[in-house]
Amino acid sequence: MAIHRDKEFKQRAVQYRLDNPDLSVVACAKNLGVAVSSLHAWLRSAKENEGSVKHIGSGNTEDEYKREIERLKRENKAQADALDILKKAMSILGEDVLK
Repeated sequence: MAIHRDKEFKQRAVQYRLDNPDLSVVACAKNLGVAVSSLHAWLRSAKENEGSVKHIGSGNTEDEYKREIERLKRENKAQADALDILKKAMSILGEDVLK
């Protein structure tokens, strides 16, 4: 099972590697108890983002919340439309029964 690290841990891991240029990435990863590929990814992310490690985290981001709200609005509209159709059908069928 994968272990999820928080942003602070990733930042400190990158800083540890930068502070210890005499150690290889493999040695740093071993000292930190992380996979070499993870440390490489964090180093690459820090390099691409001006020293800040990009971190998605385990919670929902604002964009994910917005997508979920839009999905729920569409679902709610579809259910409201279906309910209207059923109400109209019941009124039509009800009229036929009374005649």
